[in-house]
Amino acid sequence: MLLEAIDHRSGQAYCYAYDERTVHIRLRTKKDDVDAVHALHGDKYDWERTALETKLYKTGSDQLFDYWQGELVPPHYRLRYAFKLTSGEEVVWLTEKGFGTEKSQDPLTFFDYPFLWPQEVLKPPAWVKEAVFYQIFPDRFANGDPANDPPGVRPWSDSDPGPYDFYGGDLQGVYDRIDYLASLGVNAIYFTPLFEAATNHKYDTADYKKVDPAFGDTALLKKLVAAFHERGIRVILDAVFNHSGEGFAPFRDVREKGQESPYRDWFHIKEYPLRTEPRPSYHCFAFESHMPKLNTANPEVRNYLLDVAEYWVRECNIDGWRLDVANEVDHEFWREFRKKLKALKPDFYILGEIWHDAMPWLQGDQFDAVMNYPATDAILDYFAKGEIDARELGSRINRLLASYPQQVNEAAFNILGSHDTPRLLTRIPDEAKAKLAVLLQFTLPGTPCIYYGDEIGMQGGPDPDCRKPMQWDAERQNHGLLAFYRMLIELRRTRRALSDGTFRFVYAEKDQLIVLRKNAEEELYICVNNSSREASCHIFEPESAYSDADAQFGTSPDLERGSRIRPEAEVILGQGSFVRTENGLSAALPPFGWLVASVPLRRFDTGQGDML
Repeated sequence: MLLEAIDHRSGQAYCYAYDERTVHIRLRTKKDDVDAVHALHGDKYDWERTALETKLYKTGSDQLFDYWQGELVPPHYRLRYAFKLTSGEEVVWLTEKGFGTEKSQDPLTFFDYPFLWPQEVLKPPAWVKEAVFYQIFPDRFANGDPANDPPGVRPWSDSDPGPYDFYGGDLQGVYDRIDYLASLGVNAIYFTPLFEAATNHKYDTADYKKVDPAFGDTALLKKLVAAFHERGIRVILDAVFNHSGEGFAPFRDVREKGQESPYRDWFHIKEYPLRTEPRPSYHCFAFESHMPKLNTANPEVRNYLLDVAEYWVRECNIDGWRLDVANEVDHEFWREFRKKLKALKPDFYILGEIWHDAMPWLQGDQFDAVMNYPATDAILDYFAKGEIDARELGSRINRLLASYPQQVNEAAFNILGSHDTPRLLTRIPDEAKAKLAVLLQFTLPGTPCIYYGDEIGMQGGPDPDCRKPMQWDAERQNHGLLAFYRMLIELRRTRRALSDGTFRFVYAEKDQLIVLRKNAEEELYICVNNSSREASCHIFEPESAYSDADAQFGTSPDLERGSRIRPEAEVILGQGSFVRTENGLSAALPPFGWLVASVPLRRFDTGQGDML
């Protein structure tokens, strides 16, 4: 065994409480270097009566490493544990003190999870992993009330938006289209900012407690949220607390009065008098002078913004905040933010916009999840750019999943495009290939989000071209693509393995991949052929194929006289075949084809481990 490749740390993504009774532990080893990993675990004050040995299962691999996981239920909420690694005849033990060839007789040398405090467990709302989101950019979705249009709005039929253009979309337009959204099957809406601001995108807030008049008013927003709730659809809004707009009253006061302003410490002023050229004399979002950065460490600013966050929950009963530029706001602000919002509404969804490693924000005291940009990049690098093959795609997704606790992955926000990026069909003009990317998006752990118009084939390059008005002319909509999205939404919402099941690449070679999503009732195999040729894939299934990953939820095919009865697979969506062979499963797919196959399972009871 290559000991230098083995990694574990008692914390963050490698040891964490999954729920109020269960602790997950993980271990990293060199790829294909270790045959089996077991955890010896128990209570440090009651070792003789609680010590168990539990087999870990391999959750996935990347180019360099294998990742292993086990689920443990400490009887007294305390946990001591060590790892036994086996490779052929070689056995190595890993404790907190390092490696050894003999089992330690002293559990005080083991890794320690001191105590499982329920209030410290990261608990994303249960509804999130069952949600399918739809993102709305309000100025471009639908114009329901021309009376509130800002001056100079462009005709809805104009499809060449400029960065400063307005089209007159508003909340009444969304209200008028609720039946369309319900018919899609989505059950959650994400609005980009709604509050008063000078720009069309509204990320430069002027009044945090006022709906922009071009969109409507608070009463209309309240009515809209209630109408969504009546249809079982949740609503999250966009909070811009890193910076305000230049029209924000406190910033106007600082600009007018300089150092004499009582709001001077609400911002990060470097020099007086304020200037914008050649660069602003105050910190901003990037160097955008119309977006001055807020000083969230200032108690007055903090109290003001926390009041804003609570205000819209109380006033309109929203279900979550998406937090813009979340990583540039201080951690203490977000800790207090979480306490306030979760006290107000326990199943409130707190989603951070972070593009890089977000583990510091995902330890139970700040966010529920983040926008899953690394997964977006991996999917597009494979399907759109052709820069990686299926094996590298699987490696990148597996590495990403191993970087976060399981409940974080289950609540991740999975997108293929947004108001900040080119549209999917512009990046992948071949519709058949684009469908494969969407299928994988809907297959990943987490919640998929559709950017308005992608479902009917809208195209557009980088901002502002990706922000064209929604195409409501039925003759110009792609109805085949719309039917495909509806089918995937229905699949996602009716097959629970896609929301609460395990995730594993069981085949990933060149242009083909097969993903297994599995829960206690069902295995779902999602098969993809990203090639212009017909393709066949075979999954070798040894006698122990069910033994590792099944243990985590106590399921397996029936056992009869020591041999396993393997149920047959049924293709429930897509084209091609998926059949059981003597030693495994085989899929045959047409060019750029896909299918989803189901294998039913039965429950059986199992213990967590064997008493030593």
